[in-house]
Amino acid sequence: MTPMSMTKTQIYFPPAELRALHRLAKESGRAVADLVREAVRVTWLLPRQAAGRGPVAIWSGPFRGSAADHDAAFDEP
Repeated sequence: MTPMSMTKTQIYFPPAELRALHRLAKESGRAVADLVREAVRVTWLLPRQAAGRGPVAIWSGPFRGSAADHDAAFDEP
């Protein structure tokens, strides 16, 4: 892994959540800070970066329409 620059910060957790986080870190063999960074990336940063990209919906059946009426494919019958 390539070393990256980091800035130290503080986060306050209720005691029960912090104990659970430490338990998860120990079970996974990862650092608490790594779990927190991953959670921030997955929950807050990646969804914002991906906004406006990718499929709007997944469709596995045949579509017998045109591009002009594609929204109607998802309407209830």
